[in-house]
Amino acid sequence: MSIIQKKEKNLNLLINKLNSLTLTYSQPTYEVEKIKSEKNEILRQKKELEKKNQELFREHKYLKEKIHNLQQDVKKKSEFENNFNQEIEELSQETENLVSEIEKWQT
Repeated sequence: MSIIQKKEKNLNLLINKLNSLTLTYSQPTYEVEKIKSEKNEILRQKKELEKKNQELFREHKYLKEKIHNLQQDVKKKSEFENNFNQEIEELSQETENLVSEIEKWQT
């Protein structure tokens, strides 16, 4: 169970306790209102945290995809560079062979 899930579970337990407390425990009206206010504030904070959590998940997914795409680009460029270097090496070898042939014909 993740930390967020544990915190959410604890928060839900607290909300349930607050609900049962306001229903069963005889308190002065101002304390009941205070508890309800605290409960509402906790619920508001919970919703806000859930929203931030979802935003973080979306951002994480986006960044993960972006990293993957960048890795693919680097891989493609590396393959292109390797092919280019191989072609240069082949051309260099051909040039050496041609120079060698020209030198043979000149002598």
